[in-house]
Amino acid sequence: MLRRLAAGLEASPAGFDLPLADTARARGLGDKGGRHSPFMRALARVCQFDLAQMHSDGELEVRRRLPPLNRRQLLRLPTTLQDSHQRWQDEQLHTPRAEQLRVRARRLALSLVELGEDAEGTERQLIRWKFHPVLCREAAAWAWDRHRQALAALEQPDPPDDAA
Repeated sequence: MLRRLAAGLEASPAGFDLPLADTARARGLGDKGGRHSPFMRALARVCQFDLAQMHSDGELEVRRRLPPLNRRQLLRLPTTLQDSHQRWQDEQLHTPRAEQLRVRARRLALSLVELGEDAEGTERQLIRWKFHPVLCREAAAWAWDRHRQALAALEQPDPPDDAA
């Protein structure tokens, strides 16, 4: 459930509509309504662990950054996932905060460009999200460069098949 919410926020950082019935079916939880449906219980668990908060107007606020797993949660994972989690944490500890912010700004900028925002609009939105203005300019330029490269690659003709 949380992965679906995170993917939605990556694609639409300002928020998005989550059609409950479609989302429940896509998760294999069925689309039966009611407070006690499997889907609503999954949403309640997300809120129970303070990963999201439900509002009376039907909005769900979701944390963008999650705390690391505690020891009890980690021990419940398979060994391969425990090892993977440890490698990820070590990598995060050794990655400077400035680099983490740069990567995040670039990802958000690329999402905005892919959603149709121009370079100036992308930069303005990043500034509204409280990134440093210099970082916003760099991230917007990087995203537009990546976008242009992707468009150019699409315009290249496919190589002929050698099925002779």
